This record gives sequence, structure tokens and C-alpha cells, in this order.
Amino acid sequence: MKRYASLAFVLLGAVTLGPTAASPVAAQDARSPWTKAGPVEARLVSSVRGTGDLAALPLGLELRLEPGWKTYWRSPGDAGFAPRLDWTGSANLKDAALSYPAPHRFSVLGFETAGYDVEVLFPIRATPAEPGKPVDLALNAELLVCSEICVPQTVKLALALPAGPADPSDSANDVARAQALVPRPDNGLLTVDSVRADGAALEVEATAADGFVSPDVFVETDPPLSFSAPKTVFLDNDRRVRMTLQATDAPQGLDLAGRALTLTLVDGARAVEAPATAAPGGGAVSGGVASGGLAAMLGVALLGGLILNLMPCVLPVLSLKLLSVVKQGGRAPRAMRAGFLASAAGILTSFLVLASALVAVKAAGGAVGWGIQFQQPLFLVFMVVLVTLFSANLWGLFEVPLPRALADRLDGDGLAGPFATGAFATLLATPCSAPFLGTAVGFALAKGPVEVFAIFAALGIGLASPYLLVAAWPRVAGWLPRPGRWMATLRVVMGGALALTALWLLSVLTVQIGVAAAVGVGLLMAGLVVALGIGRRLSGAGHRAGPALAGLLAAAAFILPAAVGPSAAPVRESAARWVPFAESAIREQVAAGRTVFVDVTADWCITCQANKKLVLNRGAVAARFDDPALIAMRADWTRPDEAIARFLADHGRYGIPFNIVYGPGAPQGIALPELLGETVVIEALDRAAGAQKTAARP
Repeated sequence: MKRYASLAFVLLGAVTLGPTAASPVAAQDARSPWTKAGPVEARLVSSVRGTGDLAALPLGLELRLEPGWKTYWRSPGDAGFAPRLDWTGSANLKDAALSYPAPHRFSVLGFETAGYDVEVLFPIRATPAEPGKPVDLALNAELLVCSEICVPQTVKLALALPAGPADPSDSANDVARAQALVPRPDNGLLTVDSVRADGAALEVEATAADGFVSPDVFVETDPPLSFSAPKTVFLDNDRRVRMTLQATDAPQGLDLAGRALTLTLVDGARAVEAPATAAPGGGAVSGGVASGGLAAMLGVALLGGLILNLMPCVLPVLSLKLLSVVKQGGRAPRAMRAGFLASAAGILTSFLVLASALVAVKAAGGAVGWGIQFQQPLFLVFMVVLVTLFSANLWGLFEVPLPRALADRLDGDGLAGPFATGAFATLLATPCSAPFLGTAVGFALAKGPVEVFAIFAALGIGLASPYLLVAAWPRVAGWLPRPGRWMATLRVVMGGALALTALWLLSVLTVQIGVAAAVGVGLLMAGLVVALGIGRRLSGAGHRAGPALAGLLAAAAFILPAAVGPSAAPVRESAARWVPFAESAIREQVAAGRTVFVDVTADWCITCQANKKLVLNRGAVAARFDDPALIAMRADWTRPDEAIARFLADHGRYGIPFNIVYGPGAPQGIALPELLGETVVIEALDRAAGAQKTAARP
């Protein structure tokens, strides 16, 4: 149906015939004049000035398109048609074979097409009927160019190549570069490892010697089928990818197993063409995963959870971790082992609860991602209340449990306290992403519930590994000082650190519900602390009145954002160099020769804030953002945003920070690591802008 719908657009356009060439043109630089037809102009070029004794002449059909227009690859996808060349009228020409450089993907209104925008040079291998004699080329090229509408255009080109030395022309380098962009089998840079089919779905695994940046794959089969854009999972530190795609508008009962395919795997300027036969997938494509892939990803998840202990998010929970460790000093090995195991159990339980929530949201069709609970005002209020209670407990304002508290005692010799500490530390750690963590989470959320629970359990074990290590060797904790009077001072300091964490959470809440409501929640928390303090000093009924009043104030804190609503969030002014995120504008800016840096961030993402403070807002990177040829886009995911969630999912990412750079040298984008460095950002900007130097050739 999509193919027929697109043809309706063609009927809206007018067929424009280009100028007619009365006779071949012999150009000294082996180029025909530019011939314009609507939004496209074309010319013939030759790598040689004369035919010499060559058995094949290296030529090229060069196109330039106005911004916003595109033309098509040999397999255009859901709509369009490839260039149609008619060499009738040429003299001494036996054959002319056109090759196609690696295409770009265009996704518009559910249509998936492949082609080219801005400019493209198609290499042509022309075979003279009689080598050594002049060749007069006469080409009638029919092209389909599309923007909001599709318009067939016809251009007539002519070029005369005389007999004589086949000296290199001014276009020789351009034709050679175009030939290098044509996908070839076994290029040594990219390798298609396997292709499996499960009904109308395909799963393609591939390897890149230097790692993938923005891979894509185009599938051709006979009879032709259209395929969705692939969903990509990065593996082995981005050196391997697993891409799944679905045949669209496929016949009922279609089974691609055993069918011959031609795959074109593209990653930036690298591309490989690989013939393949789809092997039966055994259900792997439809939601399962090969056991080897899951086993490898579990290792990645363990490493990601371990590294999470070292990320900036560890700062808000450092007080809890430090205090829980110090309290073990001087205790019997058995008691120490139990305490550390309880903390590890709290961490693991929190990860499993988070996995359950994500599976439920995904099943309901909602957006899923790492740390998205911080987009919800009620969750932020819950964290503010919980942090405030932990602070009050450390300050000695209450030592008995509140009604329905998460633990029997927040500070005591039982196991409930260490368990609650581990669970709470996990909740505060989720605003951070870490190397390997994003890869593991992206893999899990692109699969089914089994993979989600397995990966999140591995992440929890990785984060809890320091506790498990001490539990395995309790003598390590014996090196710690014994508890004493000094711990009273430490408790006050740690309570202050958690109070600062509450202020940070309130700053995030300000974006969700507005300044007035967030200040109201903060005042309620201050009243909660005062109520607990007063109740601590009173006796009898007054002793119970303090906690009761604190409970009422906590309940009021939950009611406040529900009464105000998220619409009260303030309109924040961003730095002058940043523009709001608009995915549709990225390709337009790249087509105009600009570089686009996209920063997907959120106020609750501590790693994002560290990237801004340490890299993006200072030094050479900040100076680079002042360049008018560079567009800095900020996608603020502090609050739920379907467009941003879809953008992340399209790139196989389900957590932030996520930074990607687009440009003439990288139209498919260069994804950056979670933790940014000045050198990494500058190099990516240079690579993305690299094609600007050649884009203005005559």
C-alpha cells in the first residue's frame, strides 16, 4: 500500500524536461556543462581526457540537489525509482554500467526509502565498441526527485571523448572517491556474520574492526520486499551489532528462511555488500536471543553495574555507603557478613523492582528508559521525603520506625537498615549512566521480559559487588576503626550531605511543577524535620504528636504536585548557543553544510550535568559551539517527551546522557560515549564537518 500511496505524490508533480543537447560537447576538462531540471542539476564527467587504448572508460553521472530534495538508490524502498539511463544516440559505445554509492535512509510518515540528498556522483564503467577511437556520449537520464512532493525530471547530457592519451582529468579524484563509496564484498572493515529469519523478520549480526558508530542495513530480495528501519543493539564495546528488521506489507505467511538476500551494510563512509541466505532463526528474531549473545551481555551488565559505583551519581549516596561500612567496624565476622549481604540484597531487589516496572510500562506501550522515573513529580516527591527522613534519622531526630516505614529501624543492629540503605542507594544512582551500562540496558529493553530481568539482575550484582566482596572476606572490614564518639559527628555531616541531595531533588522538581510548588514541598520538608525534632524533646502524648505531624506534612507533600500539575513548570532560558531539539531540522541543517551537535540531557541526570560543567560549557568545546556553522541542539528529557524517547530508541539507546554529531562528513551521525572528553568531542566535530571542504567543488 505504501508503494501505491507514494505514486500518488508523483501524480501531484509536473514532469519537467531538461534542455536538449543537440550534439555532444567536447570539454577540455572532460566535463559536460551543468544541466538544470527543477530542483536537480546534472552533468557527465570523465576521469580521462582521451580514450587512449582503454577497454573501459571511468565516467560519472554527477547530481546536485536543492536543500530538502532527494533522489533514489537502486532499491528505493517503500517508494520511488532508481535513475533510468538511456544511451541511445551515443557513438562507439558498447555498454555503460552504473554503480551506486552507499545510500542514506529516509524515514518519513512511516515510509522507509533509500537514496541521496545534497549531491551524489554515480560511477559509470563505459565500454567502447572500438577501443582507441573517439566516444561520443549522449545520455537521456530520467530521475525521480522528492521533497514534500515527488517530481520526475529528465535531463539530456552529452560529452565527447576524443582519441588520444588517457591522461587524468580534473574529475579523476572525484570519480575515484565515488568508486570507493560503492559497497564491495569483503572490504575488511565491515563483516556480516550471520543472517537469521523468523517468518517476516530478519536478524543480522555484523562486526566492525574499528567499532560501529551509526550502522544501517538495506535488504534486497527477489521478488522485492520493503523492510522497516533496523532496531540496533550494540555489543562487545560497539564492535558488534545485532539489527532486527521486519518485512512491511508482506504477504501473509511469508517466511524468509532459505531466501537469497543481498545486504548492504553501511556505517558512515564505510559500506560492504554481502550476498547471504537467511538461515532459520528458531524464534531468535521475534524476541528471544541466542544464548551466547545473552551470556556476553550479562558480562557487559556486570561491568556496567560495577563502574556505576564510580560515576558522579555516587556522590549523593556516598554518605549512606560510608556510614553503613563504618558501622561494621569491630563487629563479629558473622554479623558483618550478614549486614553486607543485606545491603547487596537491597540493591538487587531495587533493580528487580525497576525491571518489573519497565516491563509493565513497555507492555502497555509506554516509553521506557534508564532513569525515566525521575520524570515523574510524585516519584521525585517520594525521594525528597525519603532523603529527608534519612537525614532526620542521622541527626538523631527519631529512632523508632514511622507507621508503615520501609524498615523496622533505619538505624540499628538488624538487617532492615542495611537492606533499606542498599535499596535507597540504588534509587539515587539511577539518574547516572556509565560505560557499558547503556549498552546493556539498550539490549535488554529491545528484547523481552526474560532479557530485561536477567540484565537488570546482572546490573544489580555489579553495583553490589563491593558489598559482596566484603561479605566473602569479612576480615577486610576488620581494618575499619571501631565505632565511637566520633561517629556522632560523622552522622551529622552525613545527614547534611543528604540534605543537600534533597535540595538537588527539589531543583529537579522545580522543572516539573514550577518554583512555587517546589518551594512549598521544601517548606513542608523543613516542617517535617522541625516536627520530628520537637516530638523528640517532648514526653507522653507530645512525643507521639511529632511523628504524627511529620506524617501529615509528608502526605501534604504528595498532594501538592497533584493539585498544581506539571503545567506549572517554568519556561527555562537556555544558553544562547543552544537551540531546542527538532529531529526534522537535523537533515536540513546538514544539507545546508552545517554540523549539528545533539545533547540529550535532563536535570536529574548527574552525568549529563558533569559533561556540561567539565566539557560542553568550557574551553575549546564551548568556543567551537560559537561557530555559526555549528548548530548545538539540546533535547531536554527532564520531563517526558515522546519525540526524544523515539529519537533515543531509533539509535538503540534507552538512557542518557546521549550525544551525537551530524554533518556533511557524517550524515548518519557519530554517537559519543556517556562520559565526554574535550578531545573526543572535538574529533567528532571535525569528522562530521570533514565533507565541507569537498562539498563546494565546481
